[in-house]
Amino acid sequence: MLYKGLTNEYLRVELIDAGNCHILKENIESSLTLVWCLDDTTILTIDNKKHSFRKNEIVCLTEFHKIETTQVGKLQMVRFNRAFYCIIDHDSEISCKGILFFGASQLPVFSLSEKEIDTFETLLKVFKSEMESKDKLQLEMLQMLLKRLLILCTRIYKDQNKYDKLETNNTNIVREFNFLVETHFKTKHSVSEYAEILNKSPKTISNLFFKLDTKTPLQFIQDRIMLEARRLLRYTDTSIKEIAYEVGYDDIQSFSRFFKKNEGISPSEYKKSPL
Repeated sequence: MLYKGLTNEYLRVELIDAGNCHILKENIESSLTLVWCLDDTTILTIDNKKHSFRKNEIVCLTEFHKIETTQVGKLQMVRFNRAFYCIIDHDSEISCKGILFFGASQLPVFSLSEKEIDTFETLLKVFKSEMESKDKLQLEMLQMLLKRLLILCTRIYKDQNKYDKLETNNTNIVREFNFLVETHFKTKHSVSEYAEILNKSPKTISNLFFKLDTKTPLQFIQDRIMLEARRLLRYTDTSIKEIAYEVGYDDIQSFSRFFKKNEGISPSEYKKSPL
């Protein structure tokens, strides 16, 4: 089911299977996507890495993820664009910037409990019912439903990823760090550069990530650079020299050393390797 507004608002709530899985690969500008796996059979290749999903897992995707449908069972997809609902403008309300979306190189995945499944199923029924409405309140109602969905997803993801170990202010710092990496990874490659923007010491940033028992801040930065490099090598005809410059390296030798250290093979070998 598809909603299109008068000023480019886009919302799609769709049941996906092998017959219409091409929808997952559609490139909708400034879009964000939630994919709820309804069985254990789905395998998606996301940014050239294969991911097998279990029943009742939800994965959060942005327009920048390159998706290949290796094997598709049954999925429930909710996709919206910035014109429909901007998570950055509404961030203080739902707090999903840097958690569900734009969280550097991390692919956010979380699972639903039996109680949460009931809540999500009920919410989706209301979604689908409201998609059929044609009155002047439809857009506002759909935005309210999406906001509720994003709040639920954010709560579950934070609970399953130990965000409760941090005070609210510290959680915000981690989120802001992730979002800053997404914004500046092509030009800023060190933790100290981001710490300066956040008016914190590099050690403070590192300690916060340590409490989350996750990657180090430097790993987040390097993984985001690698993610972009892999995308450009795999999905474009851009030369390796141009890619090196694109992700912030002045010479191809430095970029090649960085890439091989992280991937195990050179950029040229990666570009030639089969999917």
